[in-house]
Amino acid sequence: MSKATLNLDGMTVEIQPGQTILEVARSHGIFTIPTLCFLKDTTATGSCRMCMVEVEKARTLLPACATVSAPGMVIKTESARIDAARKMVLELILSSGNHNCLVCEANGECELQALAYRYQVPTPGFANPPATKYYYEDDNSMIVRDFSKCIMCGRCVRGCNERQVNQAISIGYRGSHNKIVAKADYSYINSDCVFCGECVQSCPVGALLDKNAMHQGRSWERHHVRTTCPYCGVGCQIDLHVKGGQIVKAMGAHSLPNEGRLCVKGRFGLGFVQHPDRLQTPLLRKQKGGELQEATWDEALDFVAARLQEVKEKHGPEKIGGWCSARATNEENYLMQKLMRAAIGSNHVDHCARL
Repeated sequence: MSKATLNLDGMTVEIQPGQTILEVARSHGIFTIPTLCFLKDTTATGSCRMCMVEVEKARTLLPACATVSAPGMVIKTESARIDAARKMVLELILSSGNHNCLVCEANGECELQALAYRYQVPTPGFANPPATKYYYEDDNSMIVRDFSKCIMCGRCVRGCNERQVNQAISIGYRGSHNKIVAKADYSYINSDCVFCGECVQSCPVGALLDKNAMHQGRSWERHHVRTTCPYCGVGCQIDLHVKGGQIVKAMGAHSLPNEGRLCVKGRFGLGFVQHPDRLQTPLLRKQKGGELQEATWDEALDFVAARLQEVKEKHGPEKIGGWCSARATNEENYLMQKLMRAAIGSNHVDHCARL
């Protein structure tokens, strides 16, 4: 049985049933089709119109992200007509908000900025800024919303509703008045938002920002470090943005098991790493009511072992209980319960996964 094919930029390529033109192109190593509203693993909307392509015999340009491929199609991903359409879209988007790239926190990471550079579309100057109907929301400790930079791509909504399934935000109102709303157009802090930050990671521009990362360094000043989230036992992979040995922010890594997703703790709860109050050495209170004093790990372990032995001999092993930790590895938790059951002789072992 012959396989279905189409013509893509002069090449004959195989297609799978149900694949969109964008998926066909990317599966064959063609990444030149630009996108703004497209978000992997969510419903394609074709709302930004940046991914328009020419399909032979089609009346108009078609959105590659939302058009299903068909055998025999003849498609162009680049042409003078396509470039003109993409430039017009960029000009309209840039003129509709306050896209001051020079001082924007997303400078260097903004997908709109990158496309404006690629298609040589200048950003509006400061001489005649657009009349604003937008507002700036920073009344919580984690996420800033700057609606003057929102391009209504809907990626934050689909990230919230389809990837994290929190159903906290949606597109509200109609026509030129539409905007992203939380609950009945409340601020994040007064809505159903659980601050997982998926909307921040989905946003292609500077409309949604990690508040604690603001003014902590430009994107080109940071390097990325892949690590495992230190909280629960799921093992989510995170990319730490690091500058000068300090963590600026955390982003969900697109690998198993989380595929880019994070909870509020994994994304916004890593401030303890470099907090000045963080303990970096054991503290012992060697006498009842005495002051805590710094000690070595050997001193601390010997002290704990001696006190456990004392309690066991005086009151019996059943008077001793152990807490395992969700922030320890499975192997460490196994050893903890084995210490309690085999070495101390107590079955009083629990695990707090409610950090």
